[in-house]
Amino acid sequence: MGLYQRYLLPRLVQCACGSPVVDRQRSKVVPQAQGEVLEIGFGSGLNLPHYRREQVTKLWALEPSAEMRALAAARVAASGLDLHWLDLPGEAVPLPDQSVDCVVMTYTLCTIPDTAAALAQVKRVLRPGGRLLFCEHGAAPDAEVRRWQDRLDGWWGRFAGGCHLNREIEPLIRSAGFRFDELQRAYLPKTPRFAGYNTWGIARVG
Repeated sequence: MGLYQRYLLPRLVQCACGSPVVDRQRSKVVPQAQGEVLEIGFGSGLNLPHYRREQVTKLWALEPSAEMRALAAARVAASGLDLHWLDLPGEAVPLPDQSVDCVVMTYTLCTIPDTAAALAQVKRVLRPGGRLLFCEHGAAPDAEVRRWQDRLDGWWGRFAGGCHLNREIEPLIRSAGFRFDELQRAYLPKTPRFAGYNTWGIARVG
C-alpha cells in the first residue's frame, strides 16, 4: 500500500463523505437502525452521530482499514454505543446466519469489488424481518450525466479508492433478493451531478 492510499486517501474520503449535504443523507436512514446492527464500510465513523443509542443494543462495525479505524477512534469513544470491530472484507462477513436485526450501508456499494457476494452476505446475516438501510451514489438516469460517469469511472476509481460512479444501485439490491419498503432517488444539491445521484431507502429479504 502506497503513501497515498495509506495516509492521504482516508482523509480525502472522510472529507468528501463528511460534507453537510452527505451528512443530511445519512440522517435519513441511520436513525432507523434498531437492535443488533451491522454497519458495512464503517469508515471513519461518520454515521455514529445518527444512531439512536436507546434503539441500538450492539453495533458491529466492519472496516478493514486500520487508517480508517484510527480516524474513527474519537467518534467511537464519544458514541456511547456497544461497538465491536470486524475487519474482514464486506464479501465475507464473519457473523453467524440470521444474527443481526439491521444492516446499514452508506456510500459503500460503490467501492466493494464483488457487490453480489457482499449483498448475499447481508441477506445471510439478517434475521427474519430484518432490514437493510442504505444510501448510495450511483448511475444517473440522465443520458448525458451517465456518459460522463462512464467516461470518468476508471480514472475516478484510481484516485478514489476503487469507487465506481456508474453502479446501478436499485437493480443490485433487488437482484440480491430484497424488496423495497422505501425507495427514494435524487441528485444532491451542491454536488457535481456525475457524483451526486443518490438512491436511498429500506429493503427486506423478499
